[in-house]
Amino acid sequence: MARRYWPALLILLIALIGAAFLLPNPRQQLFAITGEEQLLAQLRGIVQWAFRWTRPLPRTANDVAVAYTHLPPFGVNTFLEQEVEPQKREQAVRMIADANFKWIRQSFPWYDIEIHGKDDFEDRRWEPARSAWEKYDRIVDLAEQYGVGLIARLEAPPAWSRHDGTARGEFGPPDDLNDFGDYAAAVASRYQGRIRFYQVWNEPNIYPEWGNQPVDPEGYTELLCLAYRRIKQADPDAVIISGALAPTAELGTWNASYEGNNLMDVIFLQRMYNAGAKACFDILAVNDYMLWSGPTDRRMRPTQGQVNFSRPLWVRDVMVANGDAAKTLWISEMNSNAAPDSIPPRFGRVTPEQQARYAPLAYERIQKEWPWAGVTTIWFFKRATDVEREQAMYYFRMVEPDFTPTQLYYSLSEYLNTLEATLYQGHHQENTWQITYTGAWEDIPNSEAVLGAYRHAGAPGAGLSLRWEGSVITLVPGPGEGVLSAVEDGDAAIEIPLHGKPVTLARHWMRARHSLTLTVIGGDVTVDELRIR
Repeated sequence: MARRYWPALLILLIALIGAAFLLPNPRQQLFAITGEEQLLAQLRGIVQWAFRWTRPLPRTANDVAVAYTHLPPFGVNTFLEQEVEPQKREQAVRMIADANFKWIRQSFPWYDIEIHGKDDFEDRRWEPARSAWEKYDRIVDLAEQYGVGLIARLEAPPAWSRHDGTARGEFGPPDDLNDFGDYAAAVASRYQGRIRFYQVWNEPNIYPEWGNQPVDPEGYTELLCLAYRRIKQADPDAVIISGALAPTAELGTWNASYEGNNLMDVIFLQRMYNAGAKACFDILAVNDYMLWSGPTDRRMRPTQGQVNFSRPLWVRDVMVANGDAAKTLWISEMNSNAAPDSIPPRFGRVTPEQQARYAPLAYERIQKEWPWAGVTTIWFFKRATDVEREQAMYYFRMVEPDFTPTQLYYSLSEYLNTLEATLYQGHHQENTWQITYTGAWEDIPNSEAVLGAYRHAGAPGAGLSLRWEGSVITLVPGPGEGVLSAVEDGDAAIEIPLHGKPVTLARHWMRARHSLTLTVIGGDVTVDELRIR
């Protein structure tokens, strides 16, 4: 098929490259398509990008209401359990809150909670012995103290849960999956009402996260479904996140040295669906790195070895194909790697300046283009020590072990503390984080409402304000009839009657950013969702 389109593609390429160099900052225009900064790489990237039109592209169902996208999406991964001094844990959470991150993704490792044996939650590695829960209770306290949400990772079995200990690796599943279910239920029971989001495992599609054995989508699905049931029994309000799929195009060719024991994310996910996983998670998770190019790389090459930041679109395509378009996709790990020249570029290589510039651009792209994406957590805040300084992984960090901030920390802190929250394309729920409400409003559960609830104004004078970017904004009200006053960009107010049906609030020929304030004049005013296109 590519041969058939060669003449048209050639003309398109010449036109694109010519147009790019006629526009202001032509290299920036090429970067906006390819994610590449060097000219030759940009030209090669344009050719590869153009060939996307010769194959089917992912179906992402952007015009669908998606649960759990109403939450502020800014998070960071932490290793608080590895900090020996309690004051360092608090300093870390304080710096995270000061940077205006809203979430921490924190491991609650099984081996560090049920340490010595089944139903044994005492830590006798210290003298005197203490409760194994003590450290994790304090982490939960700190998150609450500083107003940061917790995503708890449930993973890392203790050696006693496998008959051969760690012979099959430290991350392999237990012999009896019910033991994992008991641990997951114990965590959920202890923190009911304090932790709502639980993630079951991490990167089950690559080595060594499933141990020294072939990865197993069906085996992981069995574990996920068991954990889902047990956590929901312990805390019906808990939300279950699947283990984050690692971005890889490998096909899982396993051998005795475990080389290539990685299975392509989309294949692994489809096999999960085939095994019944659809009923066993509320949120799908992936990891999404900028390993070999920047966050603006729009090339769509699903089977190429060097996967890029656009990878989640293919995962979303699998979700849509399996009837899961109404579920959100969260990005559990996101960053680029700024390892120095002395260290092999296992995860690609960028300069510290590029790393600091790419992360805010990544957040911008997710918000503007992926309305089905939710919380995205940077990998990672800091390590407890610098013993890994000679390893590439160390250079994802935002802060040094002694709490010296990197350029990345300063960049993200400035971005998050000066961000103008804006609604972009897609469906936005009445309680989404970008909308500011004033006056008396209440949330009304309703099975006929979009995603099960709407917001009701208690009296005239109640209002809401927001910024939006697009060409058309539509209000979908709940039941009832009322009248709103709408003011856009400071212009004269107009009255908008509500009769329980969608109503256009503003329409423009060109996509642009606008401010909008709605005030209740009278009647029964409700808000179910806002749609932007």
